[in-house]
Amino acid sequence: MNSGLVDLLPPLLIVAPILAATLPIALGLRFDRTGWSVAAITTAGLFAAAGYLASAVHAGGRVTHTLGGYPRTYGIQLVADQFSILVVLLVTGVATGVLAYTRRGGPRGNTFYTAYLLLVGGLLGISLTGDVFNLFVFLEISSLATYALVSSGDGPESAVAALKYLILGTVAASMYLIGVAFVFMATGTLNMVELAEAIPNAERQTLIQTGFAFIVVGFATKVAQWPLHSWQPSAYEQAPDGATPLIAALVSTASAYAFGRLIVTVFEVDYLASMPRAASIILTVGCVSVLAGTVLAVIQREVKRMLAYSSVSQFGLVITAYGVVIAGGSETAFTGAAIHLVGHGILKAGLFLSAAIVATSYGARTVDEYAGLAKRRPVVAGAMAVLLFALVGVPPAVGFVGKWYIALGAVEAELWPVAAVIFLSTMLTLAYAARLLEKMYFTPAAGAASARGHGPDTVATDGGDENGDKGREDLASDDGAVETPLAAGVSYDPTGGPGRDGSGRSPDPVSNGMVAVIVVAAIVAVALGFAGGTFADFLEPFLTEVFN
Repeated sequence: MNSGLVDLLPPLLIVAPILAATLPIALGLRFDRTGWSVAAITTAGLFAAAGYLASAVHAGGRVTHTLGGYPRTYGIQLVADQFSILVVLLVTGVATGVLAYTRRGGPRGNTFYTAYLLLVGGLLGISLTGDVFNLFVFLEISSLATYALVSSGDGPESAVAALKYLILGTVAASMYLIGVAFVFMATGTLNMVELAEAIPNAERQTLIQTGFAFIVVGFATKVAQWPLHSWQPSAYEQAPDGATPLIAALVSTASAYAFGRLIVTVFEVDYLASMPRAASIILTVGCVSVLAGTVLAVIQREVKRMLAYSSVSQFGLVITAYGVVIAGGSETAFTGAAIHLVGHGILKAGLFLSAAIVATSYGARTVDEYAGLAKRRPVVAGAMAVLLFALVGVPPAVGFVGKWYIALGAVEAELWPVAAVIFLSTMLTLAYAARLLEKMYFTPAAGAASARGHGPDTVATDGGDENGDKGREDLASDDGAVETPLAAGVSYDPTGGPGRDGSGRSPDPVSNGMVAVIVVAAIVAVALGFAGGTFADFLEPFLTEVFN
């Protein structure tokens, strides 16, 4: 491989989407709706570059780039290794796949794709940065873009959800930055590798321990751990359907990765194991979030909100795995955390895209409104069923592999309560997944009902329907009973424009590409389940470095 090209790939992966984010607005001065094309070309190129970089990392090990040739103590260093490249591949792959939905499903505004690309650039920066201050910078870039995407939904609820996220996100970033300041005061460096060398020998250990405490609180909020999770369900539910899959699959995933990176690369396992109560605090936060998230998911009626609380639980598993790593030095648990991060990103992207397709087709958003989906859209229902089974942890899907490694690590460390929590959470996950599956496959659709209006007089600034992807009105049958959109068997065109067929019904608003991307997500979820050993082998050089 061309070593010069490989060396340039880390900065190009970050700079390219940030620069491309300016193009939709600039081109929008002359052309309408150029944003999707710019985003598609950019993300496809990023995915190809990430694949090339991954092959270079697999063949030759870590790839490091120091910007401007400055010493790493004060300069900016970017690092691609076996751990970070997995997240890079996830970010670029999901960002490319979600565009298959937004091409027809929207949002279509140029400003949306500016925020979209800015978010991708920030997430890639989080994945590749080699110093703790620039980690803060990229966390803020991705957060600002996420606030914009959430607020781009229709209605005041989206603005409120974005404001809540902004307030809590700012507090979380402040906590992290204060922690970094304490660590810098004690060590005099911000580079991750140099911090790992300086922290154990630093004279002012109280500053380092205080700094770590602030960092834990900051990331507990960023990763949406209970009780600091309240921003996440609102953000996922109120964001446009085209934005939620990207946010749900990647934003907290990148933060969870960053927290794991700090644990194993900066503070290191041996040092944290010697820190009083560090392991027990992280284990407690993770386990409580696992149980609280699944219980809250079980009682939800809105599908997007149910999946959002599911993410609180699934990220709790990752944080629990980090606690097991600290408590028992378990490489197995860390492997499980890495697999679960990637697997959860794919699963949630597929599930939220499936929910978006159902909402686009029928306006169905609650669990009850999914009655009869398997008959109306068998491919969508089938893909969603596979993804739900994978989320539960049914083998051979990737959800099972991640949980298996984490549970095995807990058993190896003789942390039996943690293993029990994982088992209990699996049963609770099955409860809410089974409820949705039962509605899709075993609850018959009700009688015919009239469609709600999406007439030609409807106007929307982004080219979507008057109420965006959010609008929903009840459909009533002749006897006055309220029926669900699925029961009526009604499809509608979210553009609200002309082009109806001879029956007076809008053409199918769901494209083949929209369906194909969730089928691909389901296939990848199963395929990665068979690749658990390959994951472990790929991570082995990194694990050897950080645990030995």
